[in-house]
Amino acid sequence: MGSFKEFYAEHKDRLFGYLMRMSGDYFLAGDLTQESFVRYMDHYGQENLSSSLLYKIARNALFDHKRKQGRMVELDGREEYASGDNENSAMVREEYRRVLAAMRKLAGDERETLALAAAGSLSYREIAAVLNISEANVKVKVHRARVNLKKILAQGER
Repeated sequence: MGSFKEFYAEHKDRLFGYLMRMSGDYFLAGDLTQESFVRYMDHYGQENLSSSLLYKIARNALFDHKRKQGRMVELDGREEYASGDNENSAMVREEYRRVLAAMRKLAGDERETLALAAAGSLSYREIAAVLNISEANVKVKVHRARVNLKKILAQGER
């Protein structure tokens, strides 16, 4: 693949997005993204860089955090962005919060599978490796999660 710097640049935003969708906490997702890369370097170095291994490490870091806290951190609106406070960015933030809140209503395995798929950097085969399930099971779970998320979002509009 290339250097670790290139690996980091290629995966940091998608990994952050996955962790953001799983935790609902902007700052925690940032911390866990950095921690995941550090753990990767500490344990595996720069040889055979693997995105599925990186996501396994991130998933474990999130689980470690959950165990320490005893619960998932709730979305509390702290995820402020550096962009200006214009109407469009406020609407985007509100829609993002709405989708994150809807994702929190999904079953844990559906939420995690959908979050990995939405990250966009992993194939279904790689997601299967992260979750230790079959590729066919990943496809089914992603489909069901999307259908359920759509229902949840539609119920919220009523």
